[in-house]
Amino acid sequence: MILKKNKVYILDDDESVCRAIKILLTTFDFEAETFNSAKSFFDTVSNDDPGCLLLDIHMPEFDGWAVQKRIMDSGSKRPVIFISAENTDIIENRVLKTGAVGFFQKPINYQKLVNLINTASEDTYGMVK
Repeated sequence: MILKKNKVYILDDDESVCRAIKILLTTFDFEAETFNSAKSFFDTVSNDDPGCLLLDIHMPEFDGWAVQKRIMDSGSKRPVIFISAENTDIIENRVLKTGAVGFFQKPINYQKLVNLINTASEDTYGMVK
C-alpha cells in the first residue's frame, strides 16, 4: 500500500514566511507548495485538489478573509488554517466563525501546526501518513 504525502498549500505575501514554513513542513514529510497571492493560488489549485491551506490574513488585493469566503462559497471542503502576526480575541473569534480549523500567531508553534494539519487532513480526506 502506497501512502500519499499530505499536501499543504501556503498562501502568504511574505516569501520568507512561505520559504520557512515550506522547509519545516517538508522535514515532517509533507508536500508543500507556496503562493504569494490569492490569484496565483486560485489559478493553480482546483477545489478538487486535496490539501490543507495555511492562509495569511493580511495580504494585498485579496486578504485572507476574502480567500476563505471564496473557498467556502465554492463548496470546497479544504481545511484552512489562518496565520497572522496579529493576534486579538476578535481575530480568533472571526477565524472560528469562518469555518477555519485553526489559527496561529506568527511566530508559529510548528509542532502544534503539524499536529493540526495531520488532524485536519485525516478528518477531511481520510489521509493518514
